[in-house]
Amino acid sequence: MSRPKILMVEDSEDQQRILAWRLRKLGDFDLREARDGQDAVAAVEADPPDLIFMDLGLPRMDGWEATRRIRELPGGSEVRIVALTARVDRRDYERAVVAGVDDFIPKTVAGPDAIRVVLRCWLPRVL
Repeated sequence: MSRPKILMVEDSEDQQRILAWRLRKLGDFDLREARDGQDAVAAVEADPPDLIFMDLGLPRMDGWEATRRIRELPGGSEVRIVALTARVDRRDYERAVVAGVDDFIPKTVAGPDAIRVVLRCWLPRVL
């Protein structure tokens, strides 16, 4: 069985490192990184991951637009996208849902338990 591929889309190196650390404690994943929405879309085009943790407030192309573009790609509807963001306003949530995210986690509650729940939901063969 191959390791599940997870793309972490985050412009903050600190946040990227924290998420990678939490994921490594929870399982054996093929972790990939993108720093903005354009890089995320390109990464999905090149080799679609099983799951994406998508920050919404990104440079060059924000997470909402990146999610919309990923959904338009061949096979893009198969990729699970979880918004992992500091943007917790109801309008941000609604925009994320309209853009096509499958799940939404505010960074304020994105501890190991929340990450584990998301993995169990969207990658059930893992945990």
